[in-house]
Amino acid sequence: MTELDAHRAAIGTGDRSRPRAVLPVLNPAITTDTGWPVGATTAAFSAALLISAFAGIRVGRIIDHRGPRTVMTAGSVLGVASLLIIAAAPNLAVFFAGWLLAGLAMAATFYQPAFAALTRWWAPDHVRALTIVTLAGGLASTVFAPLTAALANHMSWRATYTVLALALATVTVPAHALALKAPWPAAPPAPAHASDSATTVARSRPFWMLATALTLSAFTVYAVVVTLVPLLLERGCTTSQAAWALGLGGAGQTLGRTLYATLARHTGVTARTATLISLGGVTTAALAFTPGPYTLLVALSVAAGMVRGNLTLLQATAITDRWGTTHYGHLSGLLAAPATTASALAPFVGAALASPLGGYPRLFATLTIVSTASCLISLRAMPPTPEATPLPHI
Repeated sequence: MTELDAHRAAIGTGDRSRPRAVLPVLNPAITTDTGWPVGATTAAFSAALLISAFAGIRVGRIIDHRGPRTVMTAGSVLGVASLLIIAAAPNLAVFFAGWLLAGLAMAATFYQPAFAALTRWWAPDHVRALTIVTLAGGLASTVFAPLTAALANHMSWRATYTVLALALATVTVPAHALALKAPWPAAPPAPAHASDSATTVARSRPFWMLATALTLSAFTVYAVVVTLVPLLLERGCTTSQAAWALGLGGAGQTLGRTLYATLARHTGVTARTATLISLGGVTTAALAFTPGPYTLLVALSVAAGMVRGNLTLLQATAITDRWGTTHYGHLSGLLAAPATTASALAPFVGAALASPLGGYPRLFATLTIVSTASCLISLRAMPPTPEATPLPHI
C-alpha cells in the first residue's frame, strides 16, 4: 500500500458522515416537530451505539480474513439507508429502526474497522497511519456539527437528514469502494511470545484486565464530556462560555493526537497506558476542585481533550503492542465493545448521579475515583513479554 493509498483511505474513513453528531444537533427540532420524548430519541442513539459495539466484534473478524473494502463499503451503503429511514420515519418505532441500522453502519465504518485496516497495511509503522486517520476524523467531527446546524437553519430536520444521506452516498461509498483496493496482506505470524489463538488471548487475565481498565476509563472520559457544560454552569459560567470551553476541549483532543507517536517512542506499553489513564483522572480532579477563573477552566478543558485524543490512539494500539497484528480485528472488536457500551451509558449515568451526589463538582470527584481505579487495574494488565522496546522514529 502506497502512502497515497493510505492517505486516500484515511480521507475515506475520516470524511464519512457522523451520525453521532447529527442527533445532538437536530434533536431539539426532532422533538419539537414530532412530539416524541427527548429521552426516547436519545435512547435510539444509545441503542445504535450498543449495536455498534457488539457488531464490531464480527466486523473485526471479517476484516482479519478478507480485508476492509467490502465490509466498509457495505457499511457506508447501510449508513445511507439508515439516514433515509430516519428522515422519513412516520413514528418513533421506525425512527428506532433507522438508528439500529445506523448502529450496524457505525460498526462497519467508524474507527475500529479503519484501525484494523491500517494496522495490517502499515505495521510496524502503524502509529503514523492511525494518527492521520484520527486527525482526519477529529477535524471532520469538528466541522460536522456546525455544518449540520447550518443546514437545519434553512430546512427541516427531515430534509437535513436527506441531504446528509446524499452526501454520504456521494462521498463515502465511492471512497471506500475505490480507495481500499490495495491487496490485503496475509496475516503475519504471531510473535513467539504471543502465539496463542485469538480465543485464548481473549480469555486471558491480561486481556480482561486491560478491557476493564479501558472500559472504566472510557466511562469517565465520556461522562466528563457530557457533563462539562452543566459543571461550568454551576461554576457561574454563561451558556456561551461553557459551550466555548467544550468546543476548545474538542480542539485539544485533535491536537493531543499529534503527540502520541512521541509518547509511544519513549515509553513502554504498561507505563504508557497507566500514564494516560492517570492523566485523565488528574484533569477530571482539577475540574472537580477548580472554581475558576474561566480561563483556567478553559485550559483544563483543553488539557482533558488532549488526554482524550491520546486515549483514542492508546486503544487503537493496545492489541498490537501486546499480541501483535495477527488477530487484530477480532481482538480489537472485543476490547472496544465494553468501552463503547460504557460510552453509550455515560450520559445517562452521569446525569442520574449528579443530583444524589450533590452537584456536578462532586460527580467529577467521583469520576476521579473511577479513573484512579482504572489506572490501578491497567498496571495489572501486563503484556505477555517484558516491556516493548520504543518504536522506531516516525
